[in-house]
Amino acid sequence: MRQQMKADLMLVMVTGFWGISYLLMDLALEEMEPFGLNAFRFLGAFLLAAVFFFPKVKSVNKTTLKYSAAVGFALMFVYIGATFGVMYTSLSNAGFLCALTVVFTPVLDFLVFRTKPSKKLFLVLVMAFVGIALLTLSERLRPALGDILCLMCAAAYAADLLITERAVALEEVNAFQMGVFQLGFTGLGMLALSLIFERPSIPQTASVWGSVIVLSVFCTGMAFIVQAIAQQYTTASHVGVIFTLEPVFNSVAAFFLAGEVLKPRAYLGGVLLVASLLIMEVDFGKWFFKENKTENAKMKED
Repeated sequence: MRQQMKADLMLVMVTGFWGISYLLMDLALEEMEPFGLNAFRFLGAFLLAAVFFFPKVKSVNKTTLKYSAAVGFALMFVYIGATFGVMYTSLSNAGFLCALTVVFTPVLDFLVFRTKPSKKLFLVLVMAFVGIALLTLSERLRPALGDILCLMCAAAYAADLLITERAVALEEVNAFQMGVFQLGFTGLGMLALSLIFERPSIPQTASVWGSVIVLSVFCTGMAFIVQAIAQQYTTASHVGVIFTLEPVFNSVAAFFLAGEVLKPRAYLGGVLLVASLLIMEVDFGKWFFKENKTENAKMKED
C-alpha cells in the first residue's frame, strides 16, 4: 500500500473519531460540567503525548511556546463553542455547523490578511447560507442557541488554522512540539475557567469514564498527532476532502446510537453544507485539466 493511501486512511480514522466525539461529549456532559470536561480531555491528551514523546518535546524554545499558547487560546473558543453547542442543539446540527471551518477560513484570511479568495467562494457561501437556514431555523425563523455556538466553533477553528499556518512557516517553530503544547495550554485555560465558573468533578459511571477516555486519548491526543504525521505524506486537497466526512460520521452515529431523526428539510440543509465543503476543497479545474490531458495522450497513442 502506498504511503499516501496509508496517510489518507489514517486521516479517515481521525475524522471518524471526530465525528463520534459529539455523541461522546453529549454522554459525558450528563455528569461533568463543560469546562471541566474539556480540561480533563486536553490535559489528559497533553500528559499522554508528553510522556510518549518526551525526547521530542523536552527542548522546546520560547517562540514555539508563544505560538502554542496562541493556538491553544483559539482552541479554547473552538471547544467552548462545540461543547456548549452540543448542549443546546441536535448532534447532527453540531456536526454539520462545526465543519464549516473550511468556509470560514478563506473569508477570515481575506478579512485579516487580505488574501484573495477563490472565484468559487461566493457560490460556496450562498450554498452554506441556504444549508444553515434549512438546518437551523425554526418555524419562527430563529436559530437555536447551540447552532450559534457551533458557528462560533467553526469560526474560531478557522482562526486556529490561520495562526498555525503562519507559525509553522517560521524556522524557529517546531510544528510537532507546537501540536503537543497547544493541548497543554488549552487544558490549562479550560481548568482555570472550570475553577472560576464551575464545581469541578470527575466521571461517576463507567460509561462516562469510557466516553472521557476515548475523547482524551483517541479524539484529541492521538488525533492531533496522527494528523501531524499523516499530512507529511498526503496533499492538502486530500485532507480537506477527507475532513468533510466528519459531519457524515457524526450524523450516522447520532442516528444509529442516539436515535436522532431530523426533519427532511434539515437533511437537505446538511446535504447542501457537505456539498459546499466539497466544492470549497476540490480543485475541479485541476481534475478537469488532468482528465483532458489523459484523453489527449490516449488520442495521440491511437
